[in-house]
Amino acid sequence: METTRILFVCMGNICRSPTAEGVMRRMVTDSNLHQYILIDSAGTHGYHVGEAPDPRAQAAARKRGYDLSALRARKIEMADFTRFDMILGMDFNNLEVLQALCPPENQHKPGLLMVHAENRAASIVHDPYYRSAKDFDLVLDYIEDACRGLLNRLVGGSSMRAREDLASGR
Repeated sequence: METTRILFVCMGNICRSPTAEGVMRRMVTDSNLHQYILIDSAGTHGYHVGEAPDPRAQAAARKRGYDLSALRARKIEMADFTRFDMILGMDFNNLEVLQALCPPENQHKPGLLMVHAENRAASIVHDPYYRSAKDFDLVLDYIEDACRGLLNRLVGGSSMRAREDLASGR
């Protein structure tokens, strides 16, 4: 199996994308694939660089056995478009920023996380930042579903073409 590098992206890298990083990292570790699937997260904006994930995101994750406490927010860098095979935004605004920043030769890499969901028809993971604690639980529901679907697809096919198809949702 080839190594696949996945970057999860939201606006500030303190709610949705670190949650996706934590969820996917555990799924990959539990599947004993940590040497083949590498995971990170970033934000499209640098509002929270160096900060830990939002306490509400950490609390929701902790209730389900995910530890986000060691993660720190960072802003996406141009090198990420080369370094990662898949760059998955949480919503259309994130995707639009990613596509605008992405060099032409890597335009196949940005996509939406929710295209990989198996049980939810939603296109995006809504930003819970200005919402209630229960919205962080809903974010986890969506992310767990999409990460499970993504992992299932990765295990089923690991070629570069398969990764390109996965990033774009084909």
